[in-house]
Amino acid sequence: MTDAPEGATERSWPLWEVFVRGKRGLSHVHVGSLHAPDAEMALRNARDVYTRRQEGVSIWVVKADDVTASSPSEKDSFFDPAGDKIYRHPTFYDVPEDVEYL
Repeated sequence: MTDAPEGATERSWPLWEVFVRGKRGLSHVHVGSLHAPDAEMALRNARDVYTRRQEGVSIWVVKADDVTASSPSEKDSFFDPAGDKIYRHPTFYDVPEDVEYL
């Protein structure tokens, strides 16, 4: 575990986004955010805060500044290009009768 740089306060620590994969889950889910001086401390704090009941099997921490996201207000123009690609829709394909669970 590393110590915070001299003179650093919790307010100056970067914000980390925390993702946890549960015992029964197949993917990591965003569970919250926390401040920590570095990735190792963020991981340890995330473990203590977000998996107190031992429900997680894996934790990811990502600096909030490193996350790039689309804007919900631009969803129509952002996702519009996929609408004209009919091959991406299941109705484009003929499914044989002997294929189950598709």
